[in-house]
Order: sequence, then C-alpha cells, then structure tokens
Amino acid sequence: MELRIEDLRSRFDFWTVKHPAIQSFKWEDHTLVGSWNFAVSSVVLYILGVFVVKFLLSFRDKPVRLGFIPVVHNLVLTVGSLAMFVGCLNATLAEVRQSNWLWGKSSGAEWVLCFPHGTRAVGPVFFWSYVYYLSKFYELLDTVILIFKKRPLSFLHVFHHATVIFMCFFWLQDTQSLQIIALLTNTAVHVIMYTYYFLCSINCPPPWKKVVTNVQIVQFVFSFICGVATLWLHFSGPGCAGMYAFCFNLVFNASLLFLFLNFHSKQYGGSKVSKGSTAGRTRRSLQARKQK
Repeated sequence: MELRIEDLRSRFDFWTVKHPAIQSFKWEDHTLVGSWNFAVSSVVLYILGVFVVKFLLSFRDKPVRLGFIPVVHNLVLTVGSLAMFVGCLNATLAEVRQSNWLWGKSSGAEWVLCFPHGTRAVGPVFFWSYVYYLSKFYELLDTVILIFKKRPLSFLHVFHHATVIFMCFFWLQDTQSLQIIALLTNTAVHVIMYTYYFLCSINCPPPWKKVVTNVQIVQFVFSFICGVATLWLHFSGPGCAGMYAFCFNLVFNASLLFLFLNFHSKQYGGSKVSKGSTAGRTRRSLQARKQK
C-alpha cells in the first residue's frame, strides 16, 4: 500500500513538475502566442466579434440551440481550473523546497510574493502561468455561449474577458511578482464558479448562486492584502521583479472589485429593498381595509 501511494506521488510529480516539457519551459516573446501583436489582435477581434455576432443574431427571435456544448464547456473549465490549481501549487512547493538559488537570503513565502530582480519566466511555475494564459482564450467561449443563448451581456463580463488576457501576458512578459497567488486564488474560485455553471447547464442549479459572487469579491480583497505585502518587500529590500505589470494588475483588480461590488449591490441588495417595499405596501393595504 505504501509503495502504491509513493508510486502515485511520483506520477503526480512527473505530470505537474518533472515532465520534460514542464521542466524545459521558457517564455519566448518571439513566438506567435507569446507576441504582443497576438495578444492585442485577439482582444480586438474578440470585442469586434461580440458586436458582429450580437448584430447578426438580432434578426433571430429565438436563442440558438447549443445542446450539450455549454455542459461540456463548463465541465472542461471546472476540471481545467482544478488541474491548473493543483499543478501550480505542486510546482510552487517544489520550487520552494529546491530554492538553492535563494542563497538563504529570503524565505519561500517571500519568493511567492516577490520574485527577485533578474527572475526569468522559465520552469514549472511559469509553465502553469502559461497554461493559465492560454486558458483565457478558451474562456472567450463564455461570451459566445451567452450571445447564442440571448442572455444579457454585461460590461463587467466583456471587460473582464478582454483585459485578463493582457494581465496574463504581462505576468510572463514582465515576470510579475505575486502572479502565483493570483493564479492559485483565481483557479480555486473558478472551480467553484464553473461547477455552479456546470450544474446549472444540466438543470440542477445549486442554491449557492450568491456564493459565486462573494468568493470573487473575497479573492480581490485578498489579492490587495497580498499586494500590500509585495509593496512592502519591494520598498524595504532590493526590489521585486515585474512591478510595472504589478501596477497594471493592481488597477485591473481594483476596477473588477468595484464592478463586482456594484453587481452584488444590484443583484442582491435590490432584492431586499424590493421585498421590504412589497411588505410595506401589504401592511398599508391591510391597515386601509381595517379602517374601512
């Protein structure tokens, strides 16, 4: 039994850390996917595609029948998010255990928050950042499915999907500090979120819709707390790598937090007001009847 567990552990390490493709990963901006032109073109085409597809479907009264496509899509993103979370976590733990390059100058926790200057986007941890970056292109199908089903398309949805591509690109291009925390928290949240969407797509909606929004808000607040720690390490020490990308990420997260809080207020705060006003009208109606 002990050998069996050790064998599973060995296989797990191989597929998340020690596979030759993972070990030898190197971010190269001269490749197609790693180029700035590819990221910009993808976002421009995405935004144009939203307007074009919505316009074409405006002539259609009924939603497009997608069959099992939403089910498969949400299942892929649920499993994929879990794989990225587990892979990045194991790669990070392995990197911290094998941190000979730190020369005893900083702890593993500090490295997770603040990459030293000169850190290059190579090896297992950045491989998972790259997989995460690629997954953002696949996630654009979220928008296509919503449009085909004639569901409301919010500014928050389009803004998030478009801008997150740039965020992930800067992670790798600028070797941004704190990206490990961002990847782990976001993939964990996505496991919850896409599990919810998957259950809805098979007509088994769980009762925790509000939790999906709440955990995303908690994620952004937690990222700001970690961001403060990164800034402290940056200004109290020799500095952290990728601070230009870090600032972009900080502004992006702040805008998302504002938009999510606004969404939360409209989605859930308004319902309470509505219920309260309805109850008030009912009481006033009963009082009027008694007076008559």
